This record gives sequence, structure tokens and C-alpha cells, in this order.
Amino acid sequence: MAEQARGLLGVHLTGHGVTIQLTEVEAYAGPDDPASHAYTRTARSEIMYGPPGRLYVYRIHGHHCANVVVRGSGPAAAVLLRAGEVVDGVELARARRGAARSTPVPDDRLASGPGNLCRALGITMADLGTDLTDPATPVTLDTCRRGPLPELPVTAGPRVGVRRAADLSWRFFFDGHPTVSGYRRHPRAGG
Repeated sequence: MAEQARGLLGVHLTGHGVTIQLTEVEAYAGPDDPASHAYTRTARSEIMYGPPGRLYVYRIHGHHCANVVVRGSGPAAAVLLRAGEVVDGVELARARRGAARSTPVPDDRLASGPGNLCRALGITMADLGTDLTDPATPVTLDTCRRGPLPELPVTAGPRVGVRRAADLSWRFFFDGHPTVSGYRRHPRAGG
């Protein structure tokens, strides 16, 4: 599952007219991972027990976050999409991110952080369950389409803001890329 997460770096994700190149992701191992929404099977996490390539969307702290369901060593593995560089549709991404701001968001921050990524791509709960391999859907993941990869090392580190299993190095990112979100350990995180 960690390799699948790493493999998403550099891939293009298109949502509602905006395309990003993924620069940061986090892996979650379903029922084997107490930080995963699928640690306990619920109606909300059911999508992660289905076929890979689906979009799992949830709302937290007033914004949406998106995960790609992948095949892991067990059921319900998913990869949180944390950050990306907008490579097409910059004006639309700017409009989505800057509608209520007095100062414009710099281009390298348009899709930095999972909530900002979803906002820039226009991903909402209406996209839950989308088959990311179907080109007819408004959100697609093109694993064959990669732009030039940054000449930066891929680094693994702990996941951001989780309380349980906080020290697992399942966050993967292009180290030094300006779109990568900052690391914040949850104040009540355990190992």
C-alpha cells in the first residue's frame, strides 16, 4: 500500500476543469490502521471496502478531503491526496480558492493541503464514489500521464495531524517542493 501511495506522486488528477500533478500523499491501511476511517467498518467508510480506483470524499473542519481507494495487504486501503501543483486550469483554481480572500493565493499554494486541493479541483461530497478511471466522470486520475517530475528527492515521513499510529512514515512527498503542506503533529498523538 505504501508503494501504491508513492506511485501516485507525479500523477495527474483532474477535477471539474482543473488538473494538478500530485506532490504529496498519505497512505492509510484500513482495518489494520487505527488512524484510518476504515479501521471500523461503517456506512461512511464502506466505499473503501469496494473496488480500487474509487474516490472517497469526506468533510472535516468545514472542508472536503479526497482519498483514492487502493489495494493494500488487507481490505479498505486508501491514499489521502494532500497536495499538488496546478498544471492546467490555473484561473479556475484561483477563482475557487480566492473567492472570499482579500489577497490572492500564490499559485504554488492553490492545491497545498487536502482541503485546498479539493477546493481547487471543485471536489465535493457529490464526487464520493467516482470511478477515477472513467474518462466520462468529472474527476479522473491519469496514472499514465505525468508531467516532468521535480528533480527533488521523494521523502517519507509521519502523517499529518493524526492521533493514532502517528509515527508511521506513510506520508510521501517531493522534499522541498513549494506545494507540499507543512508537517503538524497532532497535540495528542501517540505512537
